[in-house]
Amino acid sequence: MNDTARTVYLVVTAAPPVLSIDRLIESLHAADWRVCVIATPTAASWVNLDDLADRTGTPVRSQPGLPGQRDPLPRADALLVAPATFNTINKWAHGISDNLALGLLNELLATDVPILVAPCVKQLLRDHPAYTASVTTLTAMHVIFMDPDQVTTRSPDGFATFHWEQITTTLNQLISTSGEIARPSAQVDAT
Repeated sequence: MNDTARTVYLVVTAAPPVLSIDRLIESLHAADWRVCVIATPTAASWVNLDDLADRTGTPVRSQPGLPGQRDPLPRADALLVAPATFNTINKWAHGISDNLALGLLNELLATDVPILVAPCVKQLLRDHPAYTASVTTLTAMHVIFMDPDQVTTRSPDGFATFHWEQITTTLNQLISTSGEIARPSAQVDAT
């Protein structure tokens, strides 16, 4: 990573792929992204926050700061939500900000920061009407969803893992050299 690296806010939620989030951080660093991790409270309890802070060079945020406290993170050039759970996607689409990660997602939804989501949602939950409505709502706000079937591998016991390099490649394809999102003619399939 060099001094001119773009900054990506990486929001992580409590789904099994978060257990190997260090692999995504390595992939993003190799693609010249500066990574700032923001974790939901449950995801924060699943990972080693100190290790992630050492790997990224920035503090991992999982709790809001005190009023008047300066945010230690630089401005985001992109936002990546990986893995994104059924719960987080539905709360986000409905404007619920009951933790720091969701508050940040809701705030950045109204900006020009490009947003890419890698859902970790099993088919039974993707068939739930709330999920379809939430993806439709967020897609209308220019959030780009990766196809969960293309990014996720499940072991015979159902344990999900992600293709981290594919997520990095997709983020790079969506962001032009000027930092603007390259809007595809059709949204990435969210179902």
